[in-house]
Amino acid sequence: MSKPIASSELVLNADGSVYHLKLQPEQLADTVIVVGDQGRVEAISAYFDAIECKVQNREFVTHTGIFNGKRITALSTGIGTDNIDIVVNELDALVNIDLKTRTIKTEHTSLNIIRIGTSGTLMRDIPVDSIVVSSFGLGFDGLMHFYKFEENSEERVLLDQINIALNLPNELNKPYLVKSDEKLFEILSKGFFTGITATASGFYGPQGRTLRLTPAVPDLNERMMNFAYNNLNITNFEMETSALYGLSRLLGHKACTACAIIANRANLEYSKNYKPTMDLLIRTVLERLTK
Repeated sequence: MSKPIASSELVLNADGSVYHLKLQPEQLADTVIVVGDQGRVEAISAYFDAIECKVQNREFVTHTGIFNGKRITALSTGIGTDNIDIVVNELDALVNIDLKTRTIKTEHTSLNIIRIGTSGTLMRDIPVDSIVVSSFGLGFDGLMHFYKFEENSEERVLLDQINIALNLPNELNKPYLVKSDEKLFEILSKGFFTGITATASGFYGPQGRTLRLTPAVPDLNERMMNFAYNNLNITNFEMETSALYGLSRLLGHKACTACAIIANRANLEYSKNYKPTMDLLIRTVLERLTK
């Protein structure tokens, strides 16, 4: 048996649930759909045939239920890779740590974690109200540098090309790159746009937006728009995918992201109403995960 994990490291609530998500192991399904927006959890669970439980703590809302005979959890993460760090580690703890003895289980459980989100595209030919599935997560957030993480050979070659093309100043976080789980990507990507998703550590300057502050790299978006290598482009910006992919790989889980495109940064366009696209995405993901 492994050494018990200290209470300061594995923080639990008085009822034994994990600290932030406030979940017990039996409340979690092996397939988890994560969303940023709390309200989007109910938009997913509205399609469930039955709901087993609803739990909320802070921005973390969880509904677990049944869809097409399959048990699924819908969970809101809030915005940003810092929250993804909390969510993925606590999801893993629920299935791979015995919370009573605080010891790591000998038998590993692998979760399927699918992010459904919104995003802005960098490509002129990807219209608003379309859907992009992320073949890779390109992290500008720096999170994975706090873990013992290394790109594989395929990722390293691609990342080298990205670094050459973007030529970012040393003051910025060192980018990292993680590939989507291939099986989930194959299931979810059919009929949709695909490409490299850039994960930013903020919504304004880190994504090249200028209001009253000037970004350190004013032409960041243009540099990214011009990148192309082996039929791959940096297609879109959001704030969670790189961390989701990186942590999931290190912990032995499978992850994939699909986003509704609500803005086209190249064409300076914003969706007039992206809710029908999001509803289509939710229904499509649920159907494809339960075939």
